[in-house]
Amino acid sequence: MNKEEIKDAKLLKSLAKIEKDGLSMFVMADGRIRGAFLGGTTLVNQMRVQQKTGILESYVLGQACLSAALLIPTMKGREHLTFRYETDGKAKGFCVEADSTGYVRGFLLQESIPLDKPLESWDLSSFFGEGTVSISRIGEGMREAQTGTTSVIFKNIAKDLAYYFQQSEQVQTAFNTSIQMDKEGRIIGAGGMFLQVLPYAGGNRGNAQTAASGEESDTKADNEELLIKVENAFKAMPSIGQWISEGGKREDAICGLFREFKPQIVYDRDIHFDCPCNKENFITRIKAMNKAQFDDMLANDPDPIEVTCNHCGSVYHITKAELR
Repeated sequence: MNKEEIKDAKLLKSLAKIEKDGLSMFVMADGRIRGAFLGGTTLVNQMRVQQKTGILESYVLGQACLSAALLIPTMKGREHLTFRYETDGKAKGFCVEADSTGYVRGFLLQESIPLDKPLESWDLSSFFGEGTVSISRIGEGMREAQTGTTSVIFKNIAKDLAYYFQQSEQVQTAFNTSIQMDKEGRIIGAGGMFLQVLPYAGGNRGNAQTAASGEESDTKADNEELLIKVENAFKAMPSIGQWISEGGKREDAICGLFREFKPQIVYDRDIHFDCPCNKENFITRIKAMNKAQFDDMLANDPDPIEVTCNHCGSVYHITKAELR
């Protein structure tokens, strides 16, 4: 990726004061629930300068990139994931990708979102219409991606993502993403949180003996009570973007919100807006074009030829001499 420089001095000063981007993954409640807390302010700002997005577009694609990063804990081993949200609303949606190594990239399905009047809130539901949510996963050694699809129900990225997991993967999951902007539209705080009930937590953990003694129903009741308490703690989190912009730490948020459930941070991971694209790959792809198209490009296109990576916004200039 050709990494664009963040040049806004005031923004850089703000970024220097907050915790470095990262994803802290944790387990709690005796291993029955796992979660992750994400700090992604630099991630979203790098996305913004790469894709040259406006305020509303940055907010939509920023939420998408944060969501993609929060999906990394759901990966198994070396895996690559594509999260696509496509609607017939004013905001057509987006396509974002995440890799188990910690990089995120993505783009809007349309560059500019039309506005009929000034924004009155950050509720995006009026910009989304009917559509689909799909997640494709491809692991190491797999020839084809495995894809699941559900309908857009809530016109809310986090809620529709949780609905996808409930319907497609039969796992209770919750997401919370947040972006804080200053009065000039700078992104000064961005992050998110993910919680997921591990498969055995919501089901029958008993055996024949516990069932015979009536303990199965007690276990189910205990699990339901636990989930209610965890859900209440999850909802108690104030704006994550604001928390991060004010210097809040990931570990403090996890331990403060879920102290009752004895959370343990199992590991931290760096998260970046990045892309594996490079000039050499584009040269190879251009040379593999249909001969008639290739010859026409050499004869009629300006020199150097400008190529833009859709996934990350990187711009490459390739001379015709490099193609011969």
